[in-house]
Amino acid sequence: MPSHLSADRPAAQPPGRGSVESLISQTRRLKGDVDAVRRDAEEDGSDHPRGRWQRALYDLALHQLNDLDEHLAQLRDGPLPTVAPEPAPPAPGSLLSRVGSAEWNLLTDEASWSGELYQILGRDPAAPPLTLDELPSLVVDEDRPKLTAMVTNCLVDARPIDGEFRIARRDGDVRTVHMMGEPVLDTDGSTASMWAVLRDVSELRRSQRVVSETRDSLTDRRQEARTEHRIAVELQEAVLPQWRGSLRLPHQGPRPLDLAARHLPASTNTLIGGDWYDALELTDGETLLSVGDLTGHGVGVTSNMTMLLGAVRGMAMAGAPPGRLMAWLNQLLDATVQPALGSAVCCRYRPGTRTLVWAQAGHPAPLLFRDGAGRVLNAPDGVLLGATSGAAYGQAEETLEVGDLLLLHTDGLVPGHTGTAAANLLLDLAPRLTGTSTAEECLRTVVQEFGESERADNACVLVAKVTA
Repeated sequence: MPSHLSADRPAAQPPGRGSVESLISQTRRLKGDVDAVRRDAEEDGSDHPRGRWQRALYDLALHQLNDLDEHLAQLRDGPLPTVAPEPAPPAPGSLLSRVGSAEWNLLTDEASWSGELYQILGRDPAAPPLTLDELPSLVVDEDRPKLTAMVTNCLVDARPIDGEFRIARRDGDVRTVHMMGEPVLDTDGSTASMWAVLRDVSELRRSQRVVSETRDSLTDRRQEARTEHRIAVELQEAVLPQWRGSLRLPHQGPRPLDLAARHLPASTNTLIGGDWYDALELTDGETLLSVGDLTGHGVGVTSNMTMLLGAVRGMAMAGAPPGRLMAWLNQLLDATVQPALGSAVCCRYRPGTRTLVWAQAGHPAPLLFRDGAGRVLNAPDGVLLGATSGAAYGQAEETLEVGDLLLLHTDGLVPGHTGTAAANLLLDLAPRLTGTSTAEECLRTVVQEFGESERADNACVLVAKVTA
């Protein structure tokens, strides 16, 4: 079975040097702009708690841009070999080290580490990599149960790993490490190996604590939280494509589809999430419909989401069918600076024949409602984006009828339920949904049923009604 290529290793078709150099130039220009705004803010000399909090946020933003610059350079220059000379220390003030990767083969009990991982864990590059059984020896006693539980859930229940723990390096330094991973399944469905990417987030967590402590000194914490949320949403709307707004397509004459969509934010103070939806009229008269999500929150996932959405639109405009589009997206995520896992469903609707062609990547399948009943569309083959290099994605076709309702959604739409349970609750709404005359009315019914509940995660839902 071929070994999984982690996001830390070169992809089969990495982005060209010129494109990475362009991203580096853009990042450095943005660093200059943020630094100029920070200097203007410092000139007022305010020592009010709010002023201290703002300065801490500017510092954190600049630190993260410096790390983005370093990570883009890593993407340009490639990973370190497993055995390498001692690399140069991180730049002063850097929040993140280079990203390291590892793979543990459960069949042979062999382990493979990248050179960056040796550096992060403070290990001798000439020493053999630790097995999964030996790995907890690096972890502080209080965090060992957490690591054991994450690895066990990954190997036994095929759950993704996404968590942090502290390690004690040989030099006596205690560092915080963030680990993301996935099981790699054999042909019979059993777990053959586990891969992971790890990064040192000690300085990032320290800077975030500074921001938190200065924010806590403000007298009105509730008002401050609302202000942060408003600023984050405004920034998101300013720099990201409008995939959470109007879905009116620039189509002349009667439109073949009536569209409506909504983004449902988490109840907690999650400033920027990884869920998105989109609709686009293509040059050949077909319509692109897509929804999806990426793991994580904040600047990193926002950057990946912007890249992914632009890639979806560009590939669709170039004529890529959904199955091939998913495969190319998987290669693209495999080459990103910040490792990420994602899921998506992508559809092309041909109005001339009322044919829906679609593919999915670890995402809930679309729901079809007709004549008072609903069903889940039969899913083609597909795995999580970013989980398996070179993965193939199948696609399926469905012939629709005038009056049909198509519902696409991300996980988290039905609070407390996922998978089949969530789909069944949505299908129970079939008599009410098929009785609506517009996509907006159908969407309003779904939101009234599930959107007003407390939710732990963001969610997106898109409704398309066949009108002609």
